[in-house]
Amino acid sequence: MFSSLRVRNYRLFFAGQVVSNIGTWMQRIAQDWLVLSLTGSATAVGVTTALQFLPMLLFGLYGGVLVDRLPRRPTLLFTQTSMAVTGIALAVLTLSGHVQVWHVYVAAFAVGLATVVDNPARQSFVSEMVGPDQLQNAVSLNSANFQSARLVGPAVAGLMITGVGTGWAFMANGLSFAAPIAGLLLMRGRDLHAVKRAPRGKGQLREGLHYVAGRPDLIWTIALVGFIGTFGFNFPVYLSAFADDVFHAGAGSYSLFNTLMAVGSLAGALLAARRGTARMRVLIVAAVAFGVFEIVAAGAPSLWLFALLMAPIGMFGMTVNVTANTSIQMSTDPAMRGRVLALYMMVFLGGAPVGAPIAGWVTDAYGVRAGLAVGGVISFVAAAAIGLVLARVGNLRLSVGWNCGHPHVRFVPRETREQLAAAA
Repeated sequence: MFSSLRVRNYRLFFAGQVVSNIGTWMQRIAQDWLVLSLTGSATAVGVTTALQFLPMLLFGLYGGVLVDRLPRRPTLLFTQTSMAVTGIALAVLTLSGHVQVWHVYVAAFAVGLATVVDNPARQSFVSEMVGPDQLQNAVSLNSANFQSARLVGPAVAGLMITGVGTGWAFMANGLSFAAPIAGLLLMRGRDLHAVKRAPRGKGQLREGLHYVAGRPDLIWTIALVGFIGTFGFNFPVYLSAFADDVFHAGAGSYSLFNTLMAVGSLAGALLAARRGTARMRVLIVAAVAFGVFEIVAAGAPSLWLFALLMAPIGMFGMTVNVTANTSIQMSTDPAMRGRVLALYMMVFLGGAPVGAPIAGWVTDAYGVRAGLAVGGVISFVAAAAIGLVLARVGNLRLSVGWNCGHPHVRFVPRETREQLAAAA
């Protein structure tokens, strides 16, 4: 389960990310709380979130082009340093009493700009540290790292905000970047796996899109993640509404739902690390299960049943994310990896600003149970349809049978006419 941690460079990277991810979750909570306290407007909080995701939508593919041209470690040193400076600047403004809401907007947009390059660079740098044999394990551990921080960061942020103030939460995030920066500086360059860089030239963005368009395994995987990210992952909309409007249980139950989902996500990431391979059938089955559990949760009659369903939803959602990420990295030409990962991240993260208003409209018009059910149905249908398309592209058929008393479902090669004639 933890085999990639034997690699010294990845161990340094992983340790730095543990600290930095906790700081990132602290900043998210503190940022929303500060905007709400300055304006008293939930819309302003939504604007802040949109500004942080907007650069990925606008410039995500160009970030991938830069990542394919530039060496990843110096690039990450620059992006991590820029995010540290942004956090510290926001801390100074807050602690000095001069902060205004537009300062937070600018800081959110600046972090979003850095993320345009940081995300694909960080994702693709994993393969340089561990090589192809440990890639699945390392990507899975990165996800487990992020989900662990999701459990710790908001709790620490809450304690800091109530104890010493919002500004110190921003300062803690800014200083937390010292850990990944130190890890990058301590790495041994000779131990990194050499990767071919894309030469500077015209039409590289178009070249990346043509590359994906010519690879059905990539384009359909990205499409599946896009459907699930846009329509299935709108939990901030659904969970708060279930807590308040359906079960009338308040903020405590909302926190419980998020915690159980984070626990399930952590379990999904660790199981993916243990599995060691990124198979397409695992991706499809996990996506189908994710949709089914969302549909079941939409009709849950009691708070405790709904809460317990959050764990498998988190687990299968994380399995989809990790498996898609790993399969894309392992099957992509290294010279194209930055552009392909940028497209993947743009579709996955960029779906939230599109899907959230739709989910909110369905919830307002027909109720939160209908909203969650619609998200589950779309995820299920997309997974089933794309699974059939990939099977047809790969000349596979679905085989259902029994093995040692247990149901056995898998895709097997479809027999050609020539093979059938020879058998006859």
